[in-house]
Amino acid sequence: MYLSRLKNQIEKLPQGPGVYIFRDAKKEIIYIGKATDLRSRVSSYFRNYQGSDRPIETMIHQVEDIEMEETDSVLDALIREANLIRKHQPKYNVLGKDDKSFAYFAITKEEFPRVVILRETELDKIPKKSDEIVYAKTFGPYTSKKQMEIALKIIRKIFPFHSNKQKTEKGCLDFQLGRCPGPYAGAISKKDYTKNIRGIRMILEGKKKSLLGKLEKEMHVLAKGDEFEKAAVIRNKIFALKHIQDVALISSEGPTSGKPKIGPAASLRIEAYDISNISGQQAVGSMIVFEDGEPNKKEYRKFRIKTVEGANDVAMMAEVLLRRFKNAWRQPDLVLLDGGRGHLNMARKLLYDLGLAIPLAAVAKGPTRKKTEVIIPSVPGEADPTPVFSKEVEEVLHDSFLLKNIMDEAHRFAIGYHRKVRKSEFI
Repeated sequence: MYLSRLKNQIEKLPQGPGVYIFRDAKKEIIYIGKATDLRSRVSSYFRNYQGSDRPIETMIHQVEDIEMEETDSVLDALIREANLIRKHQPKYNVLGKDDKSFAYFAITKEEFPRVVILRETELDKIPKKSDEIVYAKTFGPYTSKKQMEIALKIIRKIFPFHSNKQKTEKGCLDFQLGRCPGPYAGAISKKDYTKNIRGIRMILEGKKKSLLGKLEKEMHVLAKGDEFEKAAVIRNKIFALKHIQDVALISSEGPTSGKPKIGPAASLRIEAYDISNISGQQAVGSMIVFEDGEPNKKEYRKFRIKTVEGANDVAMMAEVLLRRFKNAWRQPDLVLLDGGRGHLNMARKLLYDLGLAIPLAAVAKGPTRKKTEVIIPSVPGEADPTPVFSKEVEEVLHDSFLLKNIMDEAHRFAIGYHRKVRKSEFI
């Protein structure tokens, strides 16, 4: 049987990251995939094969040959997979997919280009006005937007870029945290900014080895010219490229039983707070808790507002926080507030008065609750107990998918309690 002919090929596959290619009897490529563990991933296709008419098993029945390409990292495998799919358009990669299924990295055509993620439908729009965004180059297709967001976060640590449409760094969280090099603030020259974008482009094109060669050559030239500080910056980029930490990409492939959770929120206790009321009436507050990246509903708390009259969300939030932190509950690693700068400043002073040093951020949502703006404290003063954000906290604040889940859960819990209170009073 053809399965037995493939068994030896599968057993010889390496147990590291890479890309696998399935070919049919005509030697045509019918499917391309990526894996963190090539042997385990490929063998999983055949382990539970039943011979049914489902698309995946129809495909497996057609596989006559397996090829693979090892990569240095999961990130490299993700990018290589996308480039190969774009080139070969394998039957089972595109079967049943519509233009909403695929997404692309795009580099904007601006003075200081940005790197964005777009659906295929967005790429098809032709700008009609001079102020609309034009895209100079696209890379893809990719099937997981979440993995793309994680990948871009990894790349951006090595080659930072400006990400906001607004041509300013004023109020920019990324600039405050070092993710944006500050081109509009004059913190980086246009030449050096262009080099960062060129580096990102080469990574997305699958030219990491060529990029490393260029960087090593540039580093040696700088060192010979006694520009040791600039040479050290290039050296650090080379090291980062050779030692990419992509555990978040591994975790985003899906849950695996028996393995511990990994990712930015894996070791953190995150508390999120929201207020719900109608013009100050039946006002309540919610506290929800995420631990190990998952909601811990046993730790949720409800607060009926007792001391505030009228519609004053900031004062209501202050009451909730004060009552919470007067309890001997486990301290959070991060506090998220539903609100804006006023909520943040209030909470900062409240924690200061209580002698607590806990990372804080406010999350302001648009009218549709689909877009969020993360607001963090300004640089703390000498007498301010606001702690410097840890790497894990920074990663949480940049994980838009996780933040949205947390704040939506806080909102849901507050609304549910508010409706219950309103119903009981009406009766």
